[in-house]
Amino acid sequence: MAKLSSINKNERRKKLVKKYANRYAKLKAIADDETLDEGERLMARLKMAEIPRNANPTRIRNRCATTGRPRGYYRKFGINRIELRNLGNKGLIPGLTKSSW
Repeated sequence: MAKLSSINKNERRKKLVKKYANRYAKLKAIADDETLDEGERLMARLKMAEIPRNANPTRIRNRCATTGRPRGYYRKFGINRIELRNLGNKGLIPGLTKSSW
């Protein structure tokens, strides 16, 4: 089980990303638009810098839904490799079979 503080910190980041998503997307589009004047693009970058760092989507860490483990995360299932194996062996994940040869 991951530290509860790490899990909570990641949840706070998710909330901030959701809160600033529209503003961040608009500024990012302006900053990346090469048809605009350099001054406008620079102003957009400066406004992006004023947004809190944790509002940046790249700061979110994928974590296991059951244990909070950050490593070995499978996006398709939303859990880590250890939990995937445990649940797969118990037959709780439809369509997943343990290979044997």
